[in-house]
Amino acid sequence: EVQLVESGGGLVQPGGSLRLSCAASGFSFATSTMNWVRQAPGKGPEWVSSISPIRGTTGYADSVKGRFTISRDNAKNTLYLQMNSLKPEDTAVYYCEGVGRRGQGTQVTVSS
Repeated sequence: EVQLVESGGGLVQPGGSLRLSCAASGFSFATSTMNWVRQAPGKGPEWVSSISPIRGTTGYADSVKGRFTISRDNAKNTLYLQMNSLKPEDTAVYYCEGVGRRGQGTQVTVSS
């Protein structure tokens, strides 16, 4: 059974940082492209970032480029998202996505 479990969300002040993690199981994580997607209140899902399985090639939405860094540890079957210089507009539920499945999400709230 595919499982994706996100963690690391919370409340942070503008300009702060958070590191999200996603523990994956039930599929070949090391050979799968993985994504982070977010959904803000009242809005549709927004792609945030992707990372390829072998070379670790990354891609970012313009809204987070230069502030967020996606990474993966294939030995630990874990996906990460380092988020720096957070803004109120980054407030959303963040989901880990792979092999067509999505985790339950972790809430990130950026507010003073």
